[in-house]
Amino acid sequence: MATRGVPERRKEMSWSKWMRKMERRESVPGERHPAQASSPSTQIRTRYGLGVFTLVLFNMLPAGHCHIRGGHGPHMDVHSPTLPPPLPPQLDPSHSTDVTALADKTAILNCRVHNIANKTVSWIRHRDIHLLTVGRYTYTSDQRFRALHEEDSDDWILKINYVQTRDSGMYECQISTTPPLSHFIRLNVVKPHTYILGGPDMYINKGSTINLTCVVEFSPEPPDFIYWNHNNKIISYDSTRGGVTVIIEKGDLTTSSLLIQKAQPSDSGRYDCNPSNSSPANVTVHVLNEHPAAMQHGGQGTYTSSSLRNILTLLAVLAGVHILLQ
Repeated sequence: MATRGVPERRKEMSWSKWMRKMERRESVPGERHPAQASSPSTQIRTRYGLGVFTLVLFNMLPAGHCHIRGGHGPHMDVHSPTLPPPLPPQLDPSHSTDVTALADKTAILNCRVHNIANKTVSWIRHRDIHLLTVGRYTYTSDQRFRALHEEDSDDWILKINYVQTRDSGMYECQISTTPPLSHFIRLNVVKPHTYILGGPDMYINKGSTINLTCVVEFSPEPPDFIYWNHNNKIISYDSTRGGVTVIIEKGDLTTSSLLIQKAQPSDSGRYDCNPSNSSPANVTVHVLNEHPAAMQHGGQGTYTSSSLRNILTLLAVLAGVHILLQ
C-alpha cells in the first residue's frame, strides 16, 4: 500500500521483459495464460494491440535494404542504397583522325566521345584560338562552319563548307570535364596539281608512237574521269584514224597515258589533259617529217640532233669562261 499523498510508482516494463514474463507463465504447469482466462473480446483487443505495436516498430526503422542473418533470433542489418559511379568520358582516337580535304569542297572533322553523359563538346581553331562550336551551337560569323550531332550518337562533327587552304591547321575537340579533356585533329587543305611528262614541247618522229603521260598529284581522291583534247577538240577513241589508246592508273598519283600509233604530221598540235578534280595541263607535240640520224625516243619526249649540238656548244662556252676566270 502506498502512503497517503504519495502516488504509487508504476514499474515500467520493456517489451523484452514482458515477453520473457509471458514465457515463464506459459512454462508453469497448471497456470493459465491471462489471454486464455480472458473473454473473446479481450483476446481480440490484445491481438489488435500487438499488431499496432509491430506496425509502429517497423515504421520507426530507417529506410534501406534489410536482410536476416543466421543465429538465435532475427537480426536485421540496414544498408543505405549506393549507385556505382558513372564512367568518365573517353575519346576514341581511331575515329578522330587527321583530315586531308580538297580545296573548295567540304571538310568533315569527327570527334568520337564515349560516355559523354551531361558534358559538352566544343571545337576550337588553334590558328587564332577561336571558339567555333559548343555542343550543337555555332559561335562564329563564318557561315561555312557548322556543328553536327545526332541523338544517341558518340560522334561530334565539325563541318566546313567550301574549305580553303587558309583553313589548314590544328583543330581541338574539347570536352567540358575538370580539367578539360582534349583531342587535336590536323586539317590539310590541298589543291591538286596536274602536269604532263616531257612538256611543254615534244618532238616525235613520223611513224613512231606518241606517248603522252598526264599526272595528277596532291589529290585526296582519284579523279572520276580524265579526258584529252587535241587542238581544243575532244579525242575520240573510236575515230576512223584508229590506233588511239588511253590507259588510266588511279592511286596516290593518278596517271593517264595517251598512246597514238604511227604518228603523222596531222597529229601535231596542242594536247590538253583535263582531270575532273584538278586544273588542266597541256603540251605541244611536233611530228617531224625527216628522219635525223640521232634521235632519242622515250615516254617522256624525244630530241633532235640539233638540240644536242646546241647543248654541247653551251657546255664548251661555259668551260672556256671557267678557264679564263682561273
